[in-house]
Amino acid sequence: MSQISIEIQLKTLPSTPGVYQFYDKTDKILYVGKAKNLKKRVSSYFTKKHEYGKTRVMVKKIARLKHIVVPTESDALLLENNLIKKHRPRYNVLLKDDKSYPWICIKKERFPRIFTTRKLIKDGSEYFGPYTSMKTVRVLLDLIQSVYPLRTCNYDLSEEKIKAGKYKVCLEHHLENCKGPCEGLQSLEAYDRQVADIREIIKGNFKSSIHYFKRQMKILASEMRFEEAQLIKEKIEVLENYQVKSTIVNPKINNVDVFSIISDEDFAYINFLQLSYGSIIRSHTLEVKKKLNEKEEDLLALAIVEIRARFNSESKELYLPFKVTVEPHLKITIPQLGDKKKILDLSIRNAKFFRQERFKQVMIIDPDRHTNRIMAQMKKDVRLSEEPRHIECFDNSNIQGSNPVAACVVFKDGKPSKKEYRHYNIKTVDGPDDYASMEEVVFRRYKRLLTEDRPLPQLIVIDGGKGQLSSALKSLDVLGLRGKIAIIGIAKRLEEIYFPEDPIPLYLDKKSESLKIIQQLRNEAHRFGITFHRNKRSKAAINSELEQIEGIGGKTVQELLKNFKSVKRIKEASMAHLAEQIGMAKAKKIYETFHK
Repeated sequence: MSQISIEIQLKTLPSTPGVYQFYDKTDKILYVGKAKNLKKRVSSYFTKKHEYGKTRVMVKKIARLKHIVVPTESDALLLENNLIKKHRPRYNVLLKDDKSYPWICIKKERFPRIFTTRKLIKDGSEYFGPYTSMKTVRVLLDLIQSVYPLRTCNYDLSEEKIKAGKYKVCLEHHLENCKGPCEGLQSLEAYDRQVADIREIIKGNFKSSIHYFKRQMKILASEMRFEEAQLIKEKIEVLENYQVKSTIVNPKINNVDVFSIISDEDFAYINFLQLSYGSIIRSHTLEVKKKLNEKEEDLLALAIVEIRARFNSESKELYLPFKVTVEPHLKITIPQLGDKKKILDLSIRNAKFFRQERFKQVMIIDPDRHTNRIMAQMKKDVRLSEEPRHIECFDNSNIQGSNPVAACVVFKDGKPSKKEYRHYNIKTVDGPDDYASMEEVVFRRYKRLLTEDRPLPQLIVIDGGKGQLSSALKSLDVLGLRGKIAIIGIAKRLEEIYFPEDPIPLYLDKKSESLKIIQQLRNEAHRFGITFHRNKRSKAAINSELEQIEGIGGKTVQELLKNFKSVKRIKEASMAHLAEQIGMAKAKKIYETFHK
C-alpha cells in the first residue's frame, strides 16, 4: 500500500480498544502494539515528533498497517502478547524463555508415586509448578519423603496383582522408607490420606498435616505407645521447622502474585513472587531488552501476562508497584505499608539483585556493552546532551593556607586515565582561598588544552558546592567555554549534585552507578591532590630543617639531597663523607648540628 492509503486508514480507524500491526514494504511485520484508543495511538506515530531514534527509524519503514478490534483493553493486552510470541517482530521486546522448568508430579495410579519431572504428559496425572529452581524442588521432596513413607517403584499395584502376591517388599521397606503397599501392608485409603496431605504441603499449607499428626500423637501417647508417639513428634517438628523457614509474611496472605519492575536505558527487570499461606513458593526474574524506549507500565503489563501463563498461575490477586492493565477478574493491590508492602519491597530487592548480577556477568563477558550502558545512564541521570566519555574532576588541597595545590584527574569511558592526571601549584592566590584557587586551576587547565588544540571533556566535575562551581564557571566564561562543556559540583555532606544557575541540587540514588562514578572521580582527585600536597609539605620540612643551619643555603641542601637521597642519610654521614660533597667548612657545621 502507498503512504496515501495509510493516511486514509488513519482517518477511518475506530476509537476503540484493539491491537495494531505495522508492516514494511516487503510485508514483513515490524511491530505489534495494543491501544485503549486505536485511532489516537496509531495516529500519534505519524503526527508526533519522536525523540527516540529507533522509533523514528521504524516509522519511516512502515508501508502498511493492520488492526484488530477487541472488547476491552485487557483483551488487547492478551492478544498483543500472543501475536508478539507468534511473529517476533523486530521492534517488539521478546519475553521468550526456552528453559525447561521442573515440576512435581503426582502420578495417576493406585498408590501414586511423587517425583520431579521436566516433561508434562497428559495422562491425568497432577503437576505442580513449574518451579524456577531445582534446589527448591529437591528440598520439598526431601521434606515430603522424610515425613511420609512413599513407594518409589514403578510396579502396577492393581488390587488383583497385590492379592496374587506378585510382588515382594524391597530394601526401601526394610529401611522404613515405604510401608509395603505392594504386599498389602498399607491400605489404599491410608496411602491416599498421605497424598492428600502432600498436595496441601506442596501448595504451602501445612495446617492439615500438623493437625493430623498431633491427633495421632495424642492417641499413641494415651495408649502408652511412647516410642511411636516420639516418631510422630519428630515429623511434626520437621514440618513446623520448614514452615517457619519458608513463611516470610502473614500466613493469611494466600494465593497472591507479586510483581515489581526496575529499568535503565536498555533493559527492564521484572521480578515475580508467588505466595501461598505466607510462604514464597515461586520466584523468577525476567530480563527484557528494550526496543523502543517502552514505558515501565507497558512492560510490566506484558510481563504479567507472559509470566502467569508460563508458570500456570491461578492467583486471583496481584500486588503491584503501580496500576497497570490486567485481566478484569484479577484484584490489584498497590501496597503502601504493612506485610503487603514488605513483600513488594522484597520483590524489588530481588529485581535489583538480579540486575547487579547481570551487570557483573556483562562486565566479564562484554565490557564494551557494560561501558556503553553506564555512559548512556550517566547522560540521562546528569542531564547531559551527550555521553560523558571524557570527564575531568578538580580538587584543591591546603592546610591553613600552606603549600596550596590542586589536582585534576581524568576518566575515559568511566575508568581512570592516570597518565593524564595533573598536579598544580597555586601561583596567584595568597592564603587559604578555595574559590580563587579553583578559578585559577580551571583557567590554566583549559587555556592550555585550547592552546594545544587538544580535546575537551564532555563533563567537568568540581569537588565542592555552589561556591566552587561558580568560581570554575568564571574561568569558563573568560575562555568562552560556557555552555560548550557540561559542568557540575558535588558537595560532600549529602552528595548533592549542583548545576550552574540552578539553586536546587539533584540527589541521585545512593546505589546509582552514575553517582558511584562521580564519587570515584571526587575521591580519586582528593587522593591525588592530598598525596602531592603531603609530598610538598614533607619536602618543605626537609629543606627547612637543613636550611635552618647557619651558613647552609638552598643550593647546598639540593646538592646534599641529590647525593644522599634523604635527611636521615645526611644525619648519619661522617664528616669526611660530607666534606667530599660540600667542603670541610660546611660539612663541619652540619655534622656538629646533628652530633651535639
